[in-house]
Amino acid sequence: MFRNRIDAAEQLATALAAYKGVHPLVLAIPRGAVEMGRVLADRLAGELDVVLVRKLRSPFSPEFAVGAMDETGWAYIAPHAASAGADDKYLEREKSVQLDTLQRRRREYTPARPPIDPAGRIAIVVDDGLATGATMIAALHAVRAKHPAKLVCAVPVGAPDSLENVRPYADELVCLDAPEIFYAVGQFYGEFRQVEDDEVIALLAQTSPGAGGKASR
Repeated sequence: MFRNRIDAAEQLATALAAYKGVHPLVLAIPRGAVEMGRVLADRLAGELDVVLVRKLRSPFSPEFAVGAMDETGWAYIAPHAASAGADDKYLEREKSVQLDTLQRRRREYTPARPPIDPAGRIAIVVDDGLATGATMIAALHAVRAKHPAKLVCAVPVGAPDSLENVRPYADELVCLDAPEIFYAVGQFYGEFRQVEDDEVIALLAQTSPGAGGKASR
């Protein structure tokens, strides 16, 4: 078990130490993973930005993902979506709701600049854990479309089946723990608080050591 997200990020930074010195771009999935991304960017002397994706919620259990989408409108629909009650009509409504949230977050999170371009760089996509893997798949798809030199998926913990579903979308998958008994990401953290939008904005405004360095091409 991890004490909190900072502890998990410190351990991930050790596992990702090979990327220190190549000015990686750390792309965190908001909101929980942004404080983890801040730690990784600092430890690896890289840059931090967000990759904006949103879970598509089950109609009967909002915490359960039936898919995910990125800010371009591209969506991954999980194989279990229909059996979870998410038919085409429901999914169209849900995608519209989540796209509105993504657009609002982009305006709030980085109002003074465009997203950092991962083209030709080592891009490390980080989240605080993988339950269904839907959100990570959408995030990796979004970053892959921008042609990074290498695409790394980094998580402290993940459900084994979900890790296998995600693996084809990344060039490398780094996961510290894949327990067979997996109910929710929060069960593997001693403290798993909600991260607020103002915290995300503050974390993105900070500059990592070495952030002004030359990108790896």
